[in-house]
Amino acid sequence: MEPDLKTIDSIQRNDSGAQVSPSVQNDNTQSKTVTQPIIPPSAIIYCEGNFAKIDGKTANGLVRHSEAYRIQSVIDSNHGGQDSGLVLDDAMNNIPVFNDLNAALVHEALIPDTLIYGMAPSTGKISPSDRSVILDAIALGLNIVSGLHEYLSDDPEIATAASQRDVTIRDIRKPKPSKDMRLFDGSVAGVEALRIAVLGTDCAIGKRTTATVLARALNAKGIKTVLVGTGQTGLMQGAKYGVAMDAVPPQFCCGELEGAIVAASDGERPDVILIEGQGALSHPAFCTSAFILRGSQPDAVILQHAPKRAHRCDFPNMPMPTPAREIALIEAFADTKVIGVTLNHEGMSEAEITDAIAAQSQKLGLPVTDALSRPAAHLLAMVVAAYPGLHRGIPVAAV
Repeated sequence: MEPDLKTIDSIQRNDSGAQVSPSVQNDNTQSKTVTQPIIPPSAIIYCEGNFAKIDGKTANGLVRHSEAYRIQSVIDSNHGGQDSGLVLDDAMNNIPVFNDLNAALVHEALIPDTLIYGMAPSTGKISPSDRSVILDAIALGLNIVSGLHEYLSDDPEIATAASQRDVTIRDIRKPKPSKDMRLFDGSVAGVEALRIAVLGTDCAIGKRTTATVLARALNAKGIKTVLVGTGQTGLMQGAKYGVAMDAVPPQFCCGELEGAIVAASDGERPDVILIEGQGALSHPAFCTSAFILRGSQPDAVILQHAPKRAHRCDFPNMPMPTPAREIALIEAFADTKVIGVTLNHEGMSEAEITDAIAAQSQKLGLPVTDALSRPAAHLLAMVVAAYPGLHRGIPVAAV
């Protein structure tokens, strides 16, 4: 994705994004205003033992797409010396994987700005070995970004170390005070943009990735689209609008999401607003999908499913639902419609993906694709087929 551009005075920036003095100009030379790319801070992702796995979904997502940080490398001794793109998607991306923090730092000419904790363990907490790496990074002057439920800025040892080194700790999931939170008021009904939620049959199944691919495809076609993030990874990637839903008290979940959608509508005037899903509506361990459906009031839903996943993530005794069952539940729960299904091809061969797409499409009577293994044009066609007026600039209300 192209970097954001901002008009600034003639001040150059070094690789870390810090300002440096402008060059001395001749007295007869007038100051000019130029357009320069804003360079995001550089980052190493810590994902020991979990890269390209379910609990490494934050690292996986950032390697595939990041606007907020320049990802320089990944730490995971299981894949040291390999290219992260080849490990994750069988396509080289020139972001190397290293065995440990020291190896990653030796590879860089300058110390990176940030260490990102790239895992989403079911416990939501760091291990003793994770703590050691975080403290080492702080001692070297790296800022820390974490999406854990355990807030590192509240940890006495880590917070003291950060203060001594004058580095920042960004806890993505740390909510604002309840007194500043917003209750649902129904204003989302006044949003003119088409609202599409990307939900799934399980957690950690690729909803955010599918939403990101679709946002790119729509924008590339001139259909202005904004993705509203609802989890830690989307916000780390640089989502301009969003809220970490699972860190907000239930009373405010719908209102906080509604506020993000209204802000996206007012600030961007998009044609489409995509809402990243969380968990699954049928999953008894998560309530976020219910809040997303209530708070966003989506016109449509795209459902993500992993055909080879036998049981819910982290719940071996809980079988996966069928797409048909999840679709029926979604459409009964909310005044919306599922317009298509996208697949997570984990554990599937190319032939199995092709067969699953055909079989699910026939069974469900809906378009089916895979956002990563099939052209993005198929995902775009799914939306345009449901709302043909989009590519002709017709208001959604008229479609």
